[in-house]
Amino acid sequence: MNVIDKNFYELTSYLKSLTCEDLYIIIKSKFKELNIETQKIFEDYFKKFDYWGKLDLENNNYEQIYEKALTLTNHIDDYIWLYDNLGDYRSKKTLYAIINNWFSYDFNTLNEVRETNYSHYFDLDLINVDKDEVVVDLGAYIGDTVLDYIKNYSEYKKIYCYEITDDIFPILKNNLKDYQNIVFNKKAVGDKNEISYLDYSKVDASANRVKDSGDIKIDTVTIDSDIKEKVSLIKMDIEGFEQKALKGCINHIKNDHPKLLISVYHNNDDIWQIARMINEIDDSYNFYLRYYGGNIYPTEIVLIAI
Repeated sequence: MNVIDKNFYELTSYLKSLTCEDLYIIIKSKFKELNIETQKIFEDYFKKFDYWGKLDLENNNYEQIYEKALTLTNHIDDYIWLYDNLGDYRSKKTLYAIINNWFSYDFNTLNEVRETNYSHYFDLDLINVDKDEVVVDLGAYIGDTVLDYIKNYSEYKKIYCYEITDDIFPILKNNLKDYQNIVFNKKAVGDKNEISYLDYSKVDASANRVKDSGDIKIDTVTIDSDIKEKVSLIKMDIEGFEQKALKGCINHIKNDHPKLLISVYHNNDDIWQIARMINEIDDSYNFYLRYYGGNIYPTEIVLIAI
């Protein structure tokens, strides 16, 4: 057994021995051992981005920590399943770093697994393309991922871009105006064709989300219904809507077996739930994790399924 396996299995074995309440108390105590400046960094971040629960030091609200304890208690076997199904030790160390950061605020290991060799999503050791590539970018934003794709690979047959924000959509089109065979869709993507509503982020337009009610209507489609040709690569970064989008492209996954590059950090369970979903749709996929975030709290986690 190597050191990565040893660290992971020892940690998960210990976590399995704890109740949710005990784990919450331990994580909370470790948080309080951090210096006050670092505690405030966490508090400010979770006030801006509410994916993982509230953290309010003044009012003694540690919901974010409790939610982490809850997912580690209820789903530790799912994390072990994911670890056992990851395709390389870079991925395994990444998963260990994430869980140990949640548990003990381990910043060093998280820093060690940060991807610095390749562009976000496009690990050249894993992602191979050819001139017939049909790329689907869900959450295209200003076209940054498409530009990275073109910089790294240059060749493709067609690229579909989906973006929901009125103010961002013209920027997306302008940034990609010099490239051929790009289709721009101002639509949300989910598990059914319907009308949804746009929820504007107060922090950043990249964090705008889709919700079931509101004032700003937006068309929501499934990829299975909206794209009729074979697709070979699907990237998703749609602020917690990734599971619904996956359900809406089941036929493409079953029939086309596209490479899947999916952000899995917008809640506490996507990191294992999405891998489980893909495995249930098509058990021939191999899984990898890459980490593109900072060294304080793990965001920008990408599940690569090939």
